[in-house]
Amino acid sequence: MLAIAPGFTARFARSDSDLRSVQSLRYDVFVKEMGAGGPSVDHATGRESDVFDIFASHLMLEHDAHGQRQLAGVYRLMDRAQAQAAGGFSAAAEFDLAPLLNSGRPVIEVGRSCVRADYRGGQAMHMLWSGLASHLRRTGAEVLFGAASFAGTDSAALRAPLGLLMAQHLAPPDLRTQARGPGAVDVTPDAGADRKATLRAIPALIKAYLRLGGVVGQGACVDADFGTTDVCMILDVARMRPDLARQFGQCHDLVG
Repeated sequence: MLAIAPGFTARFARSDSDLRSVQSLRYDVFVKEMGAGGPSVDHATGRESDVFDIFASHLMLEHDAHGQRQLAGVYRLMDRAQAQAAGGFSAAAEFDLAPLLNSGRPVIEVGRSCVRADYRGGQAMHMLWSGLASHLRRTGAEVLFGAASFAGTDSAALRAPLGLLMAQHLAPPDLRTQARGPGAVDVTPDAGADRKATLRAIPALIKAYLRLGGVVGQGACVDADFGTTDVCMILDVARMRPDLARQFGQCHDLVG
């Protein structure tokens, strides 16, 4: 367990009860707030889950306020061994991951990240990242990747922000994934005339990855069930700016 701020701790799920709590928070955020649907949604139990959950590691950010503990945010992590047991990485349904998988480097897929509504706008996401950085240091993982989402399935309406990502933040060839499958969308690189206005249309989580040195794979993929348009976000820790790498890694060891 990692104490990262007064009242907050980060740890990994270690029981069926923990996993149910993770899935319930994801239901509250993805389904009740964002309107996600599809086979991963169970309205009867109020949980969002899929076949990868039982193989993955689930990072939990908990807050203890006045003696009551509440789950504030979650992150799902999966390394190569876990993906092999699960039959592959979740993002492989939308993206050709061959450049990442053939790199021979230790990789971790990150996803299903969400923060409870009353903890947004504060430090909760940074605290989750502190736990993630601790895990990276402990495991020796070098590259993070995963689907990062824009709300909505009208890719034409997202032409400007997607074009900016392809024009200025495209992954190098050795790590460049490619959107594939029925939801795949070609994206024309275009920096646009008003970069500031376009940046405002990019979700905060994606911008946070970009500030750390994150890049995106080629193209986007529409997820009709979740009601999103996804890009493959890639963060090569070895290519991060030294000052950001130090900041990202400034945390104690996470156990449990």
